[in-house]
Amino acid sequence: MDRDEELLRGRVYGQEHDDPRPGPRPGRVYAELVGGPLDGLLLDVTERAVDERDSGVALETELGRHGAAGRSFYDPRPGDAARFDWSGDAP
Repeated sequence: MDRDEELLRGRVYGQEHDDPRPGPRPGRVYAELVGGPLDGLLLDVTERAVDERDSGVALETELGRHGAAGRSFYDPRPGDAARFDWSGDAP
């Protein structure tokens, strides 16, 4: 299995765990979250303009250090827009 096929098997951030189709959907653009509590999930960046993708994201998650009220920060990897690297958690 090549890397692209492996990514397509991933789950998408924000989809319910019991969603009958938890993986990527055709026609959408995704970035892989790398490191931190959301490691391995895919982030749908389809609706974000290309220049907005450069700014990074703060994602709500109960899996980080601050529990249900927390957020995890991910920044685009320089030179690799298909990956966002974890940069920390905040309440």
